[in-house]
Amino acid sequence: MPRITLVPKQVFFTKGVGKHRNRLQSFELALRHAGIEKGNLVRVSSILPPNCKIIPRSRGLELLQAGEITYVVLAEASTDEPSRLVGAGIGLAQPATGEQYGYISEHHGFGITEEKIGDFVEDMAATMLATTLGIEFNPEVAYDERKELYKMSGKIVRTRATVQTAEGDKNGLWTTVIAAAVMLL
Repeated sequence: MPRITLVPKQVFFTKGVGKHRNRLQSFELALRHAGIEKGNLVRVSSILPPNCKIIPRSRGLELLQAGEITYVVLAEASTDEPSRLVGAGIGLAQPATGEQYGYISEHHGFGITEEKIGDFVEDMAATMLATTLGIEFNPEVAYDERKELYKMSGKIVRTRATVQTAEGDKNGLWTTVIAAAVMLL
């Protein structure tokens, strides 16, 4: 019997925020804001497949079909506490060679700024890829310094982050944020 392989050929990044009196509906509104509400989302772990092309969000959204099984690396967080900062982020580290797989990381939290979440998820993805590629580095050195080392090695070509933050609704509505890497077969 032939083996069916599901290796994504394209990926795009999106984010969203939703507010509603019900937590589930705030999640749905965040998915709508991100443009991925019409898919049946299946959460996957953190590997960017070899030769997977990063496409613009607008192009990726055009390719989605209602009801489609849609593979995502998803970060999400919700709060119903007024003014509480909530955030979700996705990081990417793409290797220089298309034959090598890369990493996608996710993180969510409270009280963390967009910039800090972005740096954190980008750092996680780059560090996972660097260890796979055998790049020597000192984990105690600030990420900005390691980022330069990673890029100078010629083995990591791109890192990036997609982050969504929001303050909890002043009236106590559920506030949900999401960030996603959406994989297309």
